[in-house]
Amino acid sequence: MAVKMKVRKGDLVQVLAGKDRGKRGRVIEARPSERRVIVENLNVAKRHTRPRPVKDATRMGGTQIVPGGIIDKPAPIPVGNVMVVCPVCDTPTRVGILEKEVKGETVRVRVCKREGCGQEIDR
Repeated sequence: MAVKMKVRKGDLVQVLAGKDRGKRGRVIEARPSERRVIVENLNVAKRHTRPRPVKDATRMGGTQIVPGGIIDKPAPIPVGNVMVVCPVCDTPTRVGILEKEVKGETVRVRVCKREGCGQEIDR
């Protein structure tokens, strides 16, 4: 079964719960099957990596090594803990779907569900 999420890659979202509550960031990756999103520079986890040789290194330079160390890596956040920020009213909002006619075809468009706004989120 296909899982639908109203948050997409590239959306500006605000975190509702967790250590980064209240912060905003862009969605780097959406994972509908897991119901999670990865937000840029939020929910950052430290990953200890060991130096490893690169598999497809050029022959002339010999073996290249990827440096090790402590790397900051954004971790997935449950989609229920983020809310899309409307580009028009600049507030976190619930997302509604509106079907409209464009050049003879019906297109589904995401809209802001705030009281006074109602503008399209997709531009």
